[in-house]
Amino acid sequence: MAFSQNLPFPQHYTYTAAAIKPNNHTQAQLDSVVKNFYDQWKAKYFRNTCAPSQYFVWFGDEDPTINSVSEGQGYGMMIAAYMAGYDANAKTIYDGLYKYYKAHLDSISFSLMAWQQNTSCVDTGGADDATDGDLDIAYSLLLADKQWGSSGAINYLQEGKNMIDSLMKYVINHKKYSTELGDWADTNKYPPDSSFNLADYYATRPSDFMPDHFRAFQAATGDAKWNNVVNECYTVINTIQTNNSPTTGLIPDFVINCNTTPVPATANFLEGPDDGDYYYNACRVPWRLTTDYLLSGESRASTAVNKINTFIKSNASNIPSNINSGWTLAGANIAGNNYPDPSFIGPFTVGAMTTSANQTWLNGVYDFLVAQSFDSNTYFPNTLKMLNLIVISGNYWPPYIVTGIQTPVSSFSFTVYPNPAADNFTISFELAKAENVTIQVKNMLGQTVEYLGTKSMSSGKQQYEYTRDNLSSGVYFITLSAEDFSATQKLIIN
Repeated sequence: MAFSQNLPFPQHYTYTAAAIKPNNHTQAQLDSVVKNFYDQWKAKYFRNTCAPSQYFVWFGDEDPTINSVSEGQGYGMMIAAYMAGYDANAKTIYDGLYKYYKAHLDSISFSLMAWQQNTSCVDTGGADDATDGDLDIAYSLLLADKQWGSSGAINYLQEGKNMIDSLMKYVINHKKYSTELGDWADTNKYPPDSSFNLADYYATRPSDFMPDHFRAFQAATGDAKWNNVVNECYTVINTIQTNNSPTTGLIPDFVINCNTTPVPATANFLEGPDDGDYYYNACRVPWRLTTDYLLSGESRASTAVNKINTFIKSNASNIPSNINSGWTLAGANIAGNNYPDPSFIGPFTVGAMTTSANQTWLNGVYDFLVAQSFDSNTYFPNTLKMLNLIVISGNYWPPYIVTGIQTPVSSFSFTVYPNPAADNFTISFELAKAENVTIQVKNMLGQTVEYLGTKSMSSGKQQYEYTRDNLSSGVYFITLSAEDFSATQKLIIN
């Protein structure tokens, strides 16, 4: 059964002003690549063999004993929400993914997802959560609310808010506001006595740093503590880049000692000998940070990612096909890493979108990403490629978007500059006839926070300068409306 959606693919969301996309292909071609790859990805990875009404993202080509992991469930739920419209069955799949998540709740919070299920569809490896999977699931529920509304069988918005509250309680360190490795490392499960591992409590995984998600969580719940989490993410990134990778900007898979001075984890801290290197966890960092820059204009994101950009371009001699898969923080190759992998190529491609200085590199690395064979790769690289292609094509929109905000009801348009703005900003437009024009500034929840007045304007060019007044740093939407038009533009205040 097909369902209507509010924000069908493609959306072509307007990213922050300085961002770029590949310009050696048309927008239609960028969209076509996403659609074609999605068709392959969907056919292989969306499965419902555990229960007819439940879908999961198949992990079996990574490990034949495992059906699914919560990380993949989060990825799949975001993908389904973004591809709605192109995929007429996206809502059915999304709801099935949601039902599978609800059927596999963890044993600590009883609201987050158990991190792994075997081929018998049974939770295995300990029914604890994994932070990244649950962050993406919660974010996807906010996307689903905007895509389909929350008045149906599943109240996506309320379910999202409930999950966000659990995330704040169980996977955020309330002493430092760093993301925890999972609810198994939190004091809500283990009181700080001899059974509690304080090293785990003050450890974090930078691939869980998703500032765009945290901003959306704050917008949905009004919980200002999520801004603390955003700031702590960037504090940890800056500390590591300053103290441990000043020449490369590379970030390790795991970081410890967040209660004092964060440092890279030692070998075999949690997963293996490369826990302190830029490897198969940290490879996602450029993607996660750049999406925050694309949506909010966050300068700390572009600063951090540009350091990594500089390293990878130099390391590859500006030839995308030279990109390997894993380095020490000093930039030395990890033994056996001399092969291309979309898990690294995709996030590097997204990372190149931060500045026009990367245009030639972006064009080349995008083509190299697209050329990677689907059949030669497995769940993790194929899924990261799918998500990254959505971002690169300009179709990654935030869940605080006002439905239809980028579709004016007439051909009327206007510009806002500078954008991002620090103090003053100017609104410029042209009227075909005399109008009474109302100008409002709305926040991410669609609430009017500044009423700039209704003005009687003559035909012709108009230009008005405003001060930021009481607008704090963040994302806003300026709406101009009159008798026969209404139009909206995004404004970023730094």
